[in-house]
Amino acid sequence: QFGKPGYEPVVLIDEPLKFYERIAYYVVAECCLVTAVRDGMNLIPYEYIISRQGNEKLDKVLGLESSTPKKSMLVVSEFIGCSPSLSGAIRVNPWNIDAVADAMDCALEMALPEKQMRHEKHYRYVSTHDVGYWAQSFLQDLGRTCKDHERRRCWGIGFGLSFRVVALDPNFRKLSMEHIVSAYKRTTTRAILLDYDGTLMPQASIDKSPSSKTIEILNSLCRDKNNMVFIVSARSRNKLAEWFSPCEKLWIAAEHGYFLRLKRDAEWETCIPVVDCSWKHIAEPVMKLYTETTDGSMIEDRESSLVWCYEDADPDFGSCQAKELLDHLESVLANEPVTVKSGQNIVEVKPQGVSKGLVAKRLLSTMQERGMSPDFVLCIGDDRSDEDMFEVITSSMAGPSIAPSAEVFACTVGGLSLCFRENSSFIVFTKILKSM
Repeated sequence: QFGKPGYEPVVLIDEPLKFYERIAYYVVAECCLVTAVRDGMNLIPYEYIISRQGNEKLDKVLGLESSTPKKSMLVVSEFIGCSPSLSGAIRVNPWNIDAVADAMDCALEMALPEKQMRHEKHYRYVSTHDVGYWAQSFLQDLGRTCKDHERRRCWGIGFGLSFRVVALDPNFRKLSMEHIVSAYKRTTTRAILLDYDGTLMPQASIDKSPSSKTIEILNSLCRDKNNMVFIVSARSRNKLAEWFSPCEKLWIAAEHGYFLRLKRDAEWETCIPVVDCSWKHIAEPVMKLYTETTDGSMIEDRESSLVWCYEDADPDFGSCQAKELLDHLESVLANEPVTVKSGQNIVEVKPQGVSKGLVAKRLLSTMQERGMSPDFVLCIGDDRSDEDMFEVITSSMAGPSIAPSAEVFACTVGGLSLCFRENSSFIVFTKILKSM
């Protein structure tokens, strides 16, 4: 349709090419198009970039001055392994034919200085990240991993297929519940921060609402005027308000601390200025694609965040899909004011700056303003999102917000725990209440 005598717009070569033939095509190609729908580390874009850079002999054959700036353009599938490393390439979804066509047109019509800049950027990366570089980086990683291996103590966790060995510092010791109870009884101003899912509520529980026993324990802790108790959860504020309505003095942080409420009758506050959530229109269609192909997964649309949950999906397939989704979202949301995080059976997109660490800062600063710098801090969580709270508490130990001789406990429970058994936060608080 588009051809004419002496001109074929499309030439199909349906046979293996010798290496030198392939290089020759790379040298004369204005643009390289790679549309694999699933691939590992595809080297074609790298070979193309090196070929377009050429050398003195090649420049002479092509009639080019050695000082002539080189140029190249790449249109690559977002599903190939080398795509993230080539930041100047035009990334496309190969299933979207119109998008591929537009990308090809854009690559060919792009201004010459832009082509030269992208080529220079790619060539600098490819020429410095060669096989020697990767081998050296692997050896360095191995060296760092093995550096203190001999002095570490190994602990076995789990049972059956979930069994694994964790190497820890020799100074690590299991946390004594008797130590916590003793410290609780000795101290007079206490800050208690508790994650919900996986900490107060086991991950495997079908009914996620708190039991009457949980409510009873929390109310008992809150009735002590020396205690400040904070529930910190990723769940929505409406759900948490409903579940903990019997707890009058309980502090609640919803959606990783984006919303805060200091008692039952107080208004909800936001930890950062109200954010524009227009990015959801970009993230949600991507999540829907993975939901359709992952049985047992679902999307939870919260006020400040979007969460893809795969708790009910096949564990191995769900984990694999989550990794791909994480990379996909990071790519399409690169210019948005959000962060993409993976957690316990979830992939979450939330506003930048929102973390559970803000909750810990707020609690400690509020207590300090009231002249109640805590001499007992207990923070319990179960996944990576809780590490922000641990970090804030640890860094605050040298400051005025925590008493100099304070007893501080930052604990992980559940599957990652060497400190507690599953859901053993109940055991801690039961012992505390019995001692009161």
